[in-house]
Amino acid sequence: MTLETVMVSRAWRVLVLLALVLLPPKLASAAEAHWPQVLTLGTASEGGTYYVYGEGLARLLSRELGIAVVARPTGGPVDNIKLLETGEIQLAFVTQGVALQAWNANAAWTGGRQYRNMRAMFAMYDTPFQFQVLSDSPIQSFADFAGKRIGVGPEGGTTATYFPEFLRALKVEATLVSGDWAVLAEKSVARSIDALAVGAGVPAPFLIDIERRAKVRYLPLTRQEIATLRLAMPELSASVVAAGSYPTLRRRYDTVGLFNFAVAHKDLPDDLVTAIVNTVFAHNGQMIEFHPAAAETIPSNITRNNFIPLHGGAVSWYRSRLTPGVVHSD
Repeated sequence: MTLETVMVSRAWRVLVLLALVLLPPKLASAAEAHWPQVLTLGTASEGGTYYVYGEGLARLLSRELGIAVVARPTGGPVDNIKLLETGEIQLAFVTQGVALQAWNANAAWTGGRQYRNMRAMFAMYDTPFQFQVLSDSPIQSFADFAGKRIGVGPEGGTTATYFPEFLRALKVEATLVSGDWAVLAEKSVARSIDALAVGAGVPAPFLIDIERRAKVRYLPLTRQEIATLRLAMPELSASVVAAGSYPTLRRRYDTVGLFNFAVAHKDLPDDLVTAIVNTVFAHNGQMIEFHPAAAETIPSNITRNNFIPLHGGAVSWYRSRLTPGVVHSD
């Protein structure tokens, strides 16, 4: 563990304690005696969809469940899975592809270790891969990424994990630049990087921020490129960003994507997880206010989950409301 990681971990322990101390009296203890007093939710870097969605979800759960839920910025799904495994966080956001790598220990970042403490609670939204360049950029196709500097988000995030595989599958070599999305947005506007490759829920806040300050284009994938990527990575699905999702996006944008899921540590009480799932779906309108991507946070999308076992508390919720047989657990 690096010194930086230790310092971040200690800082978040302090923030969690402060959150508990500063809670209003009615939230000073868990709603149920056997529930933990504080839950930490792993999100991603500031400026991204996970971060905005997670901040809103944490406030909603804290208010409705009488329990302190603290949203923690992280590097993204890889970091979240590692932190969940150790119990440092209890709730997390993951993309199905990274979760599959963790479950099977078939990616380099796992070091051959299987990460299997995660249990699915609910489907969040699709993560389309989006490629943004400044409008006067010479980059006109994916092949033009060759030799360019491409911002891919924080290490451990979905894009930083998958984009190297995209390059490998499409036989393109480029220089990858990692970092928080907000920092990479600044670098894009300053032209110190040539493009952004972004796997994020739509609209990604930092992409909109760039559009406020510069003219941009969104670089599409060809049908052949989409087919090649899906053959190389079967967990990818066809994905579409609707026209108008960004100010300059005037026609549908065809790409590939991964669905996102909110997961919980397998040892959280079943009735707590049932309450979390019920709160999210009962307040979908408010979730959409937090971020428009939550329009896809609906019960039927749980069927987009191909392998992550459902938490027992989630199973109870879905079985009482959906057709039998569409959910599975351990």
